[in-house]
Amino acid sequence: MKRKSEEKPEHVRRKHFAFRLNFFFFCTFLLFAILIVRLATLQIVNGAQYAEDEARNTMTPHAIPPIRGNIFDRTGYPLATSVSTQSLYYTAEPGEKKEEVIALAHRLAEAFRKYGDPAKPQPTAEETILAMDVGYGLDGNETKKPSYYSVPRRLKGDLTPEEIAFFSWSRDEFKGVDIQEESIRQYNEKTIAVQLVGYLKKFSAARNEESGLKFYRDKLKSTDPTEKYLDNEYVGFDGIELMYQEELRGKNGVKTYPTDVMGSIVGPVQLTRPDKGNNLFLTIDKDVQLATEEAIKSHLEYIRSPARDSWTYAPNAITGYAVAMEVDTGKVVAMASYPDYDPNRWYGGMNPDYYEANQYFIRNGTISEVRPPYADQKELNKHPTSLVYLGSTMKPLTVLIGLNEGLITANEVYDDTGIFYFGKDNKERLTNSDQKRNGPITAYQAIQYSSNTYMANIGNRLYFRQGMEGVELWDIYMEKFGLGVPTGSGLPGESPGFKDYLDTAKRYSPQAALVRATWGQLGKYTPLQLVQYTAMLANRGKRLKPQLVEKITTYDDQPVREFGPEVLNEEKFPDAYWNVLQKGMELVSAEGFRDVPYRVAIKTGTSTQSVAGKDIDNAVFIAYAPADKPKLAVAVVVPEGRFGGRGAAPIARQMFDAYDRAIGLYGTPNPNAQTKP
Repeated sequence: MKRKSEEKPEHVRRKHFAFRLNFFFFCTFLLFAILIVRLATLQIVNGAQYAEDEARNTMTPHAIPPIRGNIFDRTGYPLATSVSTQSLYYTAEPGEKKEEVIALAHRLAEAFRKYGDPAKPQPTAEETILAMDVGYGLDGNETKKPSYYSVPRRLKGDLTPEEIAFFSWSRDEFKGVDIQEESIRQYNEKTIAVQLVGYLKKFSAARNEESGLKFYRDKLKSTDPTEKYLDNEYVGFDGIELMYQEELRGKNGVKTYPTDVMGSIVGPVQLTRPDKGNNLFLTIDKDVQLATEEAIKSHLEYIRSPARDSWTYAPNAITGYAVAMEVDTGKVVAMASYPDYDPNRWYGGMNPDYYEANQYFIRNGTISEVRPPYADQKELNKHPTSLVYLGSTMKPLTVLIGLNEGLITANEVYDDTGIFYFGKDNKERLTNSDQKRNGPITAYQAIQYSSNTYMANIGNRLYFRQGMEGVELWDIYMEKFGLGVPTGSGLPGESPGFKDYLDTAKRYSPQAALVRATWGQLGKYTPLQLVQYTAMLANRGKRLKPQLVEKITTYDDQPVREFGPEVLNEEKFPDAYWNVLQKGMELVSAEGFRDVPYRVAIKTGTSTQSVAGKDIDNAVFIAYAPADKPKLAVAVVVPEGRFGGRGAAPIARQMFDAYDRAIGLYGTPNPNAQTKP
């Protein structure tokens, strides 16, 4: 029991409680009063200054280029792929002390030397500080004015695992240094359809005013950070790489920095990751393509050998072009421009010596005019380009025009004496090859025997019926069959060809133009145009868009888009007319096709043209098979290859056999198809 002296009176306890409560309320009031005064000070006294600072700070976006999509053949075989790599970037800030930056450059160079690939040269400290773009070198002397401070500078790509680990672990020791994911483009080492696939260039070169492309110069105007191109990223500069640049590239990621008026980063970074580019699956079949490339290479070596007979020997045949296209789909399964080059040598900047040696092979000779590889200009002027006259491969179309215009009939007999006279007082003349006299022939036999005089007679009749309008009518037919107009492929740099018959009609006479154009001497067209025309003969009137891409998928192989046949125009003619053409073409013989195990419709051509005052014979060849149910059309051009039946036909035979093995002329692959004719 407590004593009374130890017990506190009730009124004392209440007094103490009231004091503590009042003290608590006082402290609370005091804290709120201080807070209110502080907020008022910030708002009234410093508010204007803070508002000005906020206005002066900006959110600076920086684009991060995405991983480029891959390019495959129709089966998924890689033609061009992107390999993910890690690169080192540096973001400069204004006001940094020179001695600190110079020391950083030395430390970076030492790290590159220690942890980089010992088999490759590593950036020196001097090279590193120049890449840092701070406006001075290791000696502290000014070099050039730096770029915007908030834009990261690429110091080194393709970091080794040791470098990645070191810089990741030592991040605090390397102020402003950051690792970013990038991609390196690798092309198949077998150099498959390289001119079709194309190559990449740095954006800084691709947008160049003199040697760049307007497409990329226009990209400089973009303000959307997801579309903004960086000078050090690689972009498509030719072929499929350029044609499908936007699909392959994907969308940028974005790093956003809050920066002050001096360009210094003053807050945390916000990151949106890039979207990888889409993958392309081409219509090219790598087996058919490789067989075509090898066939051209080996056959050119064969016909250049002095051991060949006088009909085959072609010492100046050093280039060749061939295209194979399905007649019912328009899919291009092979497109070869020979010689070719290694596009891997271009990535990062082509060696000047390599470029000098390969500059004539970079462009695609199946779609554009490509000059042969002669360094001496005088010698170069003595040789034809990839665009040659079609020669006798024009004759099936000439017969079709003659039938449709009522200039001839299928059964009309023409006495082929081997010579045809025309012009004023019939003083001009032309002959068949070797002035061969074929005697009485009909339309299909004119194709079979490749009669120049029969074709000239058709042109002459058209002239006497319509004069200059006859030339215009001829031109209309040419364009309907894709000759003298773009094929619709969409490939950059495609040539529409040259209509020399129009110039001849104006300079000399409409008669001379029509008489010579009918047997293929006054129109220069690309091999792609030639195969499109051949496919039109095979499918009887449908001009199909050459299909180069079969489908597009995401980088992770999810479907995006598939492409089907596209008919550009369709021309209607009676079946009887088509039958005349096919009958004549099936009777044409050519080297390599004598033992062919399927029906094939052929037309050979010897394209004669004057180059530097000298007549040059070029080998031209077209065919489609199987003739009873056409599946594949082929066109081959060998400049200075002499006769189409010898200089070009054996290449085509190997193309048909390769297609038969890989895909099948009758719908299923035929493993027993010949490997050599």
